[in-house]
Amino acid sequence: MLKSLKKTTGSAKITVLDYDEQQFQERKAEVVEEPSPPRDRPTVTWINVDGLQPETVEKIGESFGLHPLVVEAILNRDQRPKLEDFGDYLYIVLKMLSYDDKANEIATEQVSLILGSNYVLSFQEEREGDVFNPIRERIRSEKASRIRKMGADYLVYSLMDSIVDSYFTILEKVGERIEFLEEELVAKPTPTVLQAIHDLRREMISLRKSVWPLREVISGLERGESKLIGEEAQVYFRNLYDHTIQVIDSVETSRDIISGMLEIYLSSMSNKMNEVMKVLTIIATIFMPLTLIAGIYGMNFRYMPELEAPWGYPIAWAAMLIVAGLMLLYFRRKKWI
Repeated sequence: MLKSLKKTTGSAKITVLDYDEQQFQERKAEVVEEPSPPRDRPTVTWINVDGLQPETVEKIGESFGLHPLVVEAILNRDQRPKLEDFGDYLYIVLKMLSYDDKANEIATEQVSLILGSNYVLSFQEEREGDVFNPIRERIRSEKASRIRKMGADYLVYSLMDSIVDSYFTILEKVGERIEFLEEELVAKPTPTVLQAIHDLRREMISLRKSVWPLREVISGLERGESKLIGEEAQVYFRNLYDHTIQVIDSVETSRDIISGMLEIYLSSMSNKMNEVMKVLTIIATIFMPLTLIAGIYGMNFRYMPELEAPWGYPIAWAAMLIVAGLMLLYFRRKKWI
């Protein structure tokens, strides 16, 4: 199933990026040195926090005037994807997914975004690397890029788009696992394969819980109900909404395939059991008349003429073999064996 990152250290890593079309500045920062929200700056400010250290998050919350419930929600790692409009800023929660090749499972990380008029706050659980690195490189190196020309709403779109695009990578990995399990299921449906199918099914259920609510979040953004989302950015959020629908469709398709694999496994086990029962039934049916003949001539009556016949024993054997042969011939004509 999805593995959640629960690691917390004593300090958080804070990166501040200030940029517009003409200038760019990047620095590491300490919370105590951060000013109030940069409402009067002409640039877009992106403050990224790696590590949900309570004191750091609370300090930033006080500096930017975040509601105490928002600060509490940021620190709560079990939030479902959602969107909340507080007027001066938007609070967005979504899940960042990655695939652990060593453990062969999906790891999930909660990402909280705060969108202000010209600033974005992003809070991540501490980990090595994330899907935001290409965005950072575009801001650093592409002076005439769209992200440098547009505002904070487009930056939020870019961050969310990177997360949604990473879902396609996860689904490709899941698809490879499904293909491998299908081959194993056809070749040798063992209890180990059944357990792997159940594990994958639980992962898909958890993945669905992470992706499905995101549709409503992006729908709320692309409708432009908030003054913080400009008309130009709404077009991009519509495109992001389409990508999310594609992800949901892929998740549902994978779930259907996995459910079908469970049915195939149960059918295979049932067919195998039927074959075993068929063989045992044929053996029992053949031995029933043989047991009857042996039982008749095994009775201890004094007057049984056949017991005195010199050829009685071989004749009894011949009768049993003939009966068994005729029954086998009949079963084969009926294509039961």
